[in-house]
Amino acid sequence: MHDHEGRLITAPMSRRSALKLGAVAVATPALSALIGSAASAAPLSVTPNVVVDPLWPKPLPRKWITGEVAGNAVDSRDHVWTVNRRNLTEKERRMVLEGEAQPSPAVIEFDQKGDVVNSWTAPIMADGLHGIFVDFEDNVWIAGNGDAIVQKYDMSGNLLMQIGTKGVFDTTNHSTTLLNRPSDMYVDPTNGDIYISDGYGNRRVIVFDRTGSFLRMWGEQGTVAEAEAGAPYRFLQVVHSVNIGVDGLVYVSDRKGDRIHVYTKQGTFVRNIWVRKGVGWRRDAEYIALGLGAAIGTAWDLDFSTDRGQAFIHNTDGEEELSWTIRRSADGPEGNFGRGGHMPGEFTFLHTIAVDSKGNLYTAETVGGRRMQKFKAQGNRP
Repeated sequence: MHDHEGRLITAPMSRRSALKLGAVAVATPALSALIGSAASAAPLSVTPNVVVDPLWPKPLPRKWITGEVAGNAVDSRDHVWTVNRRNLTEKERRMVLEGEAQPSPAVIEFDQKGDVVNSWTAPIMADGLHGIFVDFEDNVWIAGNGDAIVQKYDMSGNLLMQIGTKGVFDTTNHSTTLLNRPSDMYVDPTNGDIYISDGYGNRRVIVFDRTGSFLRMWGEQGTVAEAEAGAPYRFLQVVHSVNIGVDGLVYVSDRKGDRIHVYTKQGTFVRNIWVRKGVGWRRDAEYIALGLGAAIGTAWDLDFSTDRGQAFIHNTDGEEELSWTIRRSADGPEGNFGRGGHMPGEFTFLHTIAVDSKGNLYTAETVGGRRMQKFKAQGNRP
C-alpha cells in the first residue's frame, strides 16, 4: 500500500501567496484542454491560454539537487518560493561524495526569470517539510510535517515564531498548544489569524491569533460512509491544505475524501465541493488485492482565479495527476489539464499549486516528481 504521500510500501501505515493572485487554463497540444478563468477583474467569459515553460526555472547554481518539493508559494513581488525536503536518493548522495552534486538549501526563492535570488536552511528548521506560505506582510511560513510544528520566518530565514513543540505530537486531536504532522497554513490578511491544516496525525483545522494564542478548532476522523454522505467536520484521512477566499470563507482540502470543505472563519460548515467523488475510496479493496495500495484521493491543494470575485478554483489531484478547474459556485470540476508522466507539462505526485499576478501557474511535485513547473499565460481564448 502507500504511505501518506503515496509511496509504495510493504507494510500498512495508519500551499501560495496571501494575495492569491493567479489562474491558469490550457496547455500545449501535449496537454488536455482546461476550462479555466480569465486573469482580469471582469466577469469571466473566456479562459486564459497557458503553455508549459520548459526553461523555467533556470539550472540551479553550485550543482544543487533538491529533494522532494514539498510546497510552493508566490509573494507580493511575484517571486516564487519553494521548500524541499533535501532527502536525496542514494545515487544523489554518491554524487555528493564524488563532488558532482550538492544538496540544495531547503528554501529557494526564484524571480520571474527563474533565477535563484535567495535561499536558506534554518538551523532549527522543521523536519519532514510540508507546505510553504508567504503572508501579506511577506513572512514565510513552513509546516513541519515530520515533527509537529509550524514556523514563521522572515525572508532571510530568521525564525520569528513557532507554533507547537518540536518532536512532541498531539495524539488527541484536541490540544490547544500542540500539533500532529501539520500540512499547510494560511494567514488571514484581515487580522493576522493563522489557520493550520493539522491533518496527517490529526484531522482538524486549528486557528491561532497572530501572537500564537489558540482561538478555535474543528474536525474529526471520518468514515467512508460519512465521506460518501458529505458529512461536515469529518475528514476521511489527510486534511491536506487550507485557504481563505475573497468571500471570507475557509476552503479545506479533504484529500482522500475527494472534496473541498467550505466553512466560515468561525468553523460553521457551508457546503462541499467535490473533486471526482469516490476515486479516493471506492476501489481500495480491489487495488489492495492487486498489490497496488489504497488510493490517496483527489483534493490535494487549491488556489483561486485572478478575477475580483475569484470565480474559479484550481485544484491539484495527485492521484490522477491532473489540475482541475472548478467554478467556485458549482459543486464539481468543469475541466482539467495534465497527465501522468515526467515530461514537461506532465505530473508525478502533483502536490501544490500557486499562481502569480500575471496568471502564470506554478506546480510542485513530490516523491517521484521532485520538481517545479511553470505554465505561462499566453493571452485568452474563447
